Amino acid sequence: MSGAATEPMTVIETPRLRLRTATLDDAAFYMELVNDPSWIANIGQRNIHTLEAARAALETGPMAQFRAHGYSLYIVERRSDGVPVGMAGLVRRDSLPGPDIGYAVRPAYWGQGYAWEATAAIVQHAQQVLRLRTLYGITSQQNQASINLLNKLGLRFERFSRLPPEGRETNIYRKDFRLD
Repeated sequence: MSGAATEPMTVIETPRLRLRTATLDDAAFYMELVNDPSWIANIGQRNIHTLEAARAALETGPMAQFRAHGYSLYIVERRSDGVPVGMAGLVRRDSLPGPDIGYAVRPAYWGQGYAWEATAAIVQHAQQVLRLRTLYGITSQQNQASINLLNKLGLRFERFSRLPPEGRETNIYRKDFRLD
């Protein structure tokens, strides 16, 4: 695979977190994250059960998105010890007119403010560095924690939809930026 020698690149740093590009070396972490029951319930089943499948998903997902768009989902790790706590970043989907903010934190790190810290930095990066005009967010109707986080980030409910490929019931949120 072409990403085997790719070194991670730090994209955003916050007081406690480093958001960096994914590499194939993140396969074990990624496989654990996408198979967590909370990921499956709120994001969906990815059927990634081997390191080979995790590497392929990273290569064709976050790594390919970063090459194509200059943004993607990033590995979120603590600056203090480099431990990965989740993923967060921007995703470009054919089913939306612009990128949406995505995030997932491993349950062991819930309640510590990592999702807020990472996503607030992503929103700022989207506006100030990437100069996006609009940012979207999607979440299931029953995921109140994500609904609260999207609202706290300034995204507002726009509409209900069924997004491909699964056709899951989804709330779509939106934030428009004023670019000076």
